[in-house]
Amino acid sequence: MSTKEYASKRDFDRTSEPRGGNGKSGSGDQPRFVIQKHDASSLHYDFRLEIDGVLKSWAVPKGPSTDPGDKRLAIPTEDHPLAYADFEGVIPQGEYGGGTVMIWDRGTFSNITEKDGERQPLKQAWKNGHVLVELHGEKISGGYALRRTGSGADANWLLIKIDDADADARRNPVSTEPKSVKSGRTMKQIARDEGGNDE
Repeated sequence: MSTKEYASKRDFDRTSEPRGGNGKSGSGDQPRFVIQKHDASSLHYDFRLEIDGVLKSWAVPKGPSTDPGDKRLAIPTEDHPLAYADFEGVIPQGEYGGGTVMIWDRGTFSNITEKDGERQPLKQAWKNGHVLVELHGEKISGGYALRRTGSGADANWLLIKIDDADADARRNPVSTEPKSVKSGRTMKQIARDEGGNDE
């Protein structure tokens, strides 16, 4: 079970995060992505792609960019269950990742990774450290590349906007579009509504 690490880090009697392992199948031809703004020990954005029945996940400190000139650090984290794509709320302090979580963007995506002129399966592309996807989100869309740098325990990734019709170096959606696409709330409103700390 690839979400075993996820489950081992959480006390589900204290956190409202989904347990996973509920037998929920994948989304078929239209896999999902979600970007969750997460105010934990430091504010960051969790970029998650549905690959092989789980959400492959990366913490992106500066959030996604629509500027192809930006190379955003993406730190790999544990696989999350598919149900996590719908999670918005407050993780109790003292729990792993404690803090407010917002669904900043979500949608479906298409795999556009090719090797030797043929479409490469997402699982293989992820293993190879080079994933190309076309996002169909509410805030960001178009092509994005995830590229692994380094190897072993020191490996990180880069999240880079592909230079296509959806690229826009003038946009800064992380700053200009701060509300949840699920609830329309700000981080402070989510923290307040869920009984967390809104500071």
